[in-house]
Amino acid sequence: MSGFELGIFTTIEESGSTNDQIAITLQLDKHASERLLNALASLGFLTKQNGLYFNTPESFTFLSTKSPDYLGGLMHTNHLWNTWSNLTKVVKTGASAHSTDINERGEEWLFSFISAMHDRAKKQATIQLENVDLSEMNSILDIGGGSGAYSMEFIRKKFEIEATVFDLPNVVHITQQFIDQEGFSGKIKTVAGDYTSDDLPKGFDMVFLSAVIHSNSLEVNQELIKKCFHSLNKNGKILIQDWIMNNERTQPTAGAIFAINMLVGTQAGDCFTEPEVTNMLLAAGFSNITRIEFETGLSQMTAIKV
Repeated sequence: MSGFELGIFTTIEESGSTNDQIAITLQLDKHASERLLNALASLGFLTKQNGLYFNTPESFTFLSTKSPDYLGGLMHTNHLWNTWSNLTKVVKTGASAHSTDINERGEEWLFSFISAMHDRAKKQATIQLENVDLSEMNSILDIGGGSGAYSMEFIRKKFEIEATVFDLPNVVHITQQFIDQEGFSGKIKTVAGDYTSDDLPKGFDMVFLSAVIHSNSLEVNQELIKKCFHSLNKNGKILIQDWIMNNERTQPTAGAIFAINMLVGTQAGDCFTEPEVTNMLLAAGFSNITRIEFETGLSQMTAIKV
């Protein structure tokens, strides 16, 4: 992760680079740089021949910005390292390792986070949305939609559908970058706002919340789902995609671990049980609640505004 963060894999030339060249380009201590490069070579992330360091085909493909398959979202993993390392203190105090709101974590943190979510969603969206019935859906509001990856998949499933991504003011310009990059310019709208304090736009056939409710407290989610209800047309549908826990909060395992990620990274986020999500939906006025679970452990819960 340090090699990735420093840009080592991007800096290494195809013809190979010496430690001195890399250290000078990246302004590193030469002695420390050589230790890191040797360790990366020993682990198989680089190769070393006659004092020259080379990327492996895999390290170039995924870790160099010169590659179209560069995994830019890995920088978010680097940020998670910083929060998870405070777990012991967090459990003692109950206070998040992040002292700042997401709006105040800076452009670099935000872009890394949105990139990571985009990489994940691109791989999963086709399977996760495969059985979503869009026959009666003409408009979708993608709340906290980040890069717009799921909106893109909805449009692939039904080209004429109107998709709108609602996200924070300092996120939507990043959203637009991904929309343009993926060839959806003019097909996906963006609306800037904060769902904890602003009303949602109205007149939609579906409201979609993927990886949203785990960032909030039960109380904030209850108010958000009420806003979703008012945002929908009659017979509109809400689709919540998240880790939905059993009553003991021990399964799925990935959800139990992710609850730790929310503990160290947010003020009140958590992974909620099916009864908790069901009660939130019922309290907001929804009915016909259903749930499906994927092999990954993620679930979708849907409900209708009758």
